[in-house]
Amino acid sequence: MTYWGQLGFQDASSPLMEQIIFFHDHAMFTIIMVLTMVMYMSSMLILNKFSCLNITESQKIETIWTIAPAIILLFLALPSLRLLYLLDETNNPLITIKTMGHQWYWSYEYSDFMNIEFDSYMIPSNELNLGDYRLLETDHHLILPMKTNTRVIVSSTDVIHSWTVPSLGVKVDAIPGRLNQLMLYSSKPGLYYGQCSEICGANHSFMPITLEIVNMEYFIKWLNQMN
Repeated sequence: MTYWGQLGFQDASSPLMEQIIFFHDHAMFTIIMVLTMVMYMSSMLILNKFSCLNITESQKIETIWTIAPAIILLFLALPSLRLLYLLDETNNPLITIKTMGHQWYWSYEYSDFMNIEFDSYMIPSNELNLGDYRLLETDHHLILPMKTNTRVIVSSTDVIHSWTVPSLGVKVDAIPGRLNQLMLYSSKPGLYYGQCSEICGANHSFMPITLEIVNMEYFIKWLNQMN
């Protein structure tokens, strides 16, 4: 969950989000080191009153500052490609959820179970209970078991939407006439919030996502109640 004045990512609740944060820290460290070196060398050249031919006319230095950026780019590209493949990987999902975007709400269908489907609308501000989050609470939560591979198939019935839950590191576009999929895996229970991340009309800001991660025992009881 985000808080006021937050500059970084939300706390990771899935292995994928942890990898995204690790890559962000790795990239930021590399960028800061490069920026520090460039600023130091630039300031030394500007403030120095003397001129050195070994710097202005050196083949060796030109070779170094051509090869060094290529090596730095490799340090950034290889972890990035690894992360891209991890995000697209599908590992024997136990549960499949079908998610449809509408103007302006989400509908969910538990494809592995009979007659479990519902629409999820935002709760208006005047109906919120004490402690609820404005523009993030919904009347029906998407309930999933923790530590379980879940496949979410996403599409739309009207315009392009985007199903996003930052704490789990997932974001996928909901495109009319096309099925996109993502893998969900949460390492700890809790309530996770997201919002549509693609401008989809006048009420784009009013179609939140509320994901409730529970233990398997509670999930089975909930399934029995829904049936």
